[in-house]
Amino acid sequence: MKKILVATGNPGKSKEIVQGLKPLVNKGLKVLSLKDLKIKEKIEETGKTFRKNSLLKARFFSKLTNLPTIADDGGLVIPYLNNKPGVLSRRWPGYEASDNKLIEFCLNKLRGVKKINRTAYLETCITFFVPGHPKGVQAQKRIKGRIAQKPSPKRVKGYPFRALFIVDKYNKYYDNLTKEEHQLVNHRLKAIEKLVSKISNLKMC
Repeated sequence: MKKILVATGNPGKSKEIVQGLKPLVNKGLKVLSLKDLKIKEKIEETGKTFRKNSLLKARFFSKLTNLPTIADDGGLVIPYLNNKPGVLSRRWPGYEASDNKLIEFCLNKLRGVKKINRTAYLETCITFFVPGHPKGVQAQKRIKGRIAQKPSPKRVKGYPFRALFIVDKYNKYYDNLTKEEHQLVNHRLKAIEKLVSKISNLKMC
């Protein structure tokens, strides 16, 4: 495997995935993006779980480009709200919402809810799919925390729920973690590292 496609249009996600692929990049792997290949096609995310949507995306773009492909799907899970927003994280209000709208919508859903019931998880599933193989290889990770009463003043564009998510391990807003703390709890980075280990053991690289 000489090249791999990271199939996401989110620059933040792409950066984290590429960071996790560093062991393979150091061995000569070239990482390509959808922008590099001028791909504008999109796939409808019809899966009811992060695993299914991640596989749908990886398979779709792998077949489109005939390249080994990595894609992810993830979001916020709040047990008190029957595990919503889940796969609908970006479309929770019923449409593709802005960061600010999602923050407002989430806080309204939990208005008056006590701290004990504000437990939440940030989850992600990453899939590696190779043309010609019957199924992909997957890795999933999550971070435990809770939803704050108000958003952090420090926000990262494209990650609205991080501005509301207080990480249990540090009792700090996700957006306020130091670089070192973020590295230690980053669920996407941990998932891609786990995935790299899996595909290396399968000798698919």
